[in-house]
Amino acid sequence: MEEVTADLDDDTPTAYSEIKMGGGWYMAISLERSERFDKEYVEISKERAGKKRSRFNLSPKHTRVLGEALIKFADENDLDNFDNKSDE
Repeated sequence: MEEVTADLDDDTPTAYSEIKMGGGWYMAISLERSERFDKEYVEISKERAGKKRSRFNLSPKHTRVLGEALIKFADENDLDNFDNKSDE
């Protein structure tokens, strides 16, 4: 996973991470700010060739809960050793 920190125009830092998925796709996770509502949110997006194809916005206070739920789900379903049946 690659982590990059960038600066916004108003000197407020934003966080950015991306996960390479395959086939040129990346899952990008970034901390964004809504100008309309003046609130921060975490955006999870699927990107390819620098273009966002789908997005999910999450309240920052739920980010840790989502991460822990994903880890628990992966552990309970043995996803570390997952072999995609459609590849066969």
